[in-house]
Amino acid sequence: MPLYTYRCTACEATFEQLVRFSDVPACPSCGSEALERQVSSLAPEAKLPGKIAEGRAQAAREGHFSNYKASERPKGR
Repeated sequence: MPLYTYRCTACEATFEQLVRFSDVPACPSCGSEALERQVSSLAPEAKLPGKIAEGRAQAAREGHFSNYKASERPKGR
């Protein structure tokens, strides 16, 4: 699941979110779905492990483990 950067056209907030292609995200500030996907920059190599851990933590909170290796997934999923 890719990490996208969005800008809300309603409140001008900018945020990053892991989103499936078929999902429509909502702004965490105002709840609007009027969003523009922004061009994201790649994380510098030194920060990449932190971004991976952040993405995995968000995936775990949301209950999906698609970006985990099979050996890293919790049993029963």
